[in-house]
Amino acid sequence: MDLAAIEEIKQLKYRYLRTLDLKRWDEFAALFIPEATGDYGAGLSFDGRDALVGYMREHLGPTVVTMHHCHHPEISVAGDRARGTWYLEDKVLAPDFRFVLEGAAFYDDRYVRTADGWRIAHTGYLRTYEVTWSMDDVAGFRLTKGAALEG
Repeated sequence: MDLAAIEEIKQLKYRYLRTLDLKRWDEFAALFIPEATGDYGAGLSFDGRDALVGYMREHLGPTVVTMHHCHHPEISVAGDRARGTWYLEDKVLAPDFRFVLEGAAFYDDRYVRTADGWRIAHTGYLRTYEVTWSMDDVAGFRLTKGAALEG
């Protein structure tokens, strides 16, 4: 078992989550190989890093607040390739649209070791549940603070 590689892959996934939620798009893009693919279900499939990052940049703009937690990693390494399964819990708050999404899923990622370290070759998930609601439907709902709101 290559424990060093597993730890590096964990750090890669944690950077994925942090840079996604902080909207650090250049850092986020650097986590992928150029030909990376993504499949987030519901027609959200991407061929290439630029398409995937471009979608996130456009649709998770500065007023959209996101929270992504991944845990329970199951990582297998075979030479310069690896696969990881992660349990995801996420929340998306879009005040401009008065919209909230909350859910869970299992990520199925593929990684490749490059000259610059491990990178994501494919990421995607299968939802176990997703709920949405309007902020207007929750009495007393108020969104305060957050880096995305302080822009």
